[in-house]
Amino acid sequence: MNVILRELRKVGSLAQRKVLMRFFKTGKGQYGEGDKFLGVKVPQTRAIVKAHWTECSDADVDALITSPYHEVRLAGLLVLLRRYKDAKASEAECEKIVDEYLGYMDFINNWDLVDLTCYEILGDWYFTHDREFLREMARHGETIWVKRIAIVTTMQFIRRGDFDTTLEIAQILLGHPHDLIHKAVGWMLREIGKRDRQVLEGFLLPRYRTMPRTMLRYAIEKFPERLRQKYLKGKI
Repeated sequence: MNVILRELRKVGSLAQRKVLMRFFKTGKGQYGEGDKFLGVKVPQTRAIVKAHWTECSDADVDALITSPYHEVRLAGLLVLLRRYKDAKASEAECEKIVDEYLGYMDFINNWDLVDLTCYEILGDWYFTHDREFLREMARHGETIWVKRIAIVTTMQFIRRGDFDTTLEIAQILLGHPHDLIHKAVGWMLREIGKRDRQVLEGFLLPRYRTMPRTMLRYAIEKFPERLRQKYLKGKI
């Protein structure tokens, strides 16, 4: 048995599994319907990956990421992330890992799997490469997870002071119906605002009355309370 899978099984618990199944909305008709859990907390998963990622073969990584168990998929993605960071001196190796990550998108199927990995791998790569693929993901991605990857990947750009791609993708996703996209876009807009409120307000002013309410709330969360209320009441 893969060492990481073995260690995850050791620390999994029934009580935690029940918590995670509720938290990640696994009920009928919910976004995580049918997902399975071992009952492992994220810090535990991170610690196990940190201790054992170098022991994983390519076949082990594939088995982890394609597992029916949520935490096992996360562990496999975190191994890819470790490999990516370790390969930073080699552009060819980094590109290979990026291609692998993109090849597994059908298994990156919940918000934590997206948020804990995509901007560290794809964000770092696309910061210095053509970003049209991210825009295409936002426009034509078949699932909310592909579209969420597109916007959350731009966190890396934001951290480096580059806001344009985030705003472009936010515009593409502005009318998306799903709450998890509203939250992701609002989160990225908030991150821009923490660095340059003028840029954020420039995006919000022509759109804030019609954009999804959850997206707006997330975007303006760090505004001074009086200003935040003006936005919420449509009085800007």
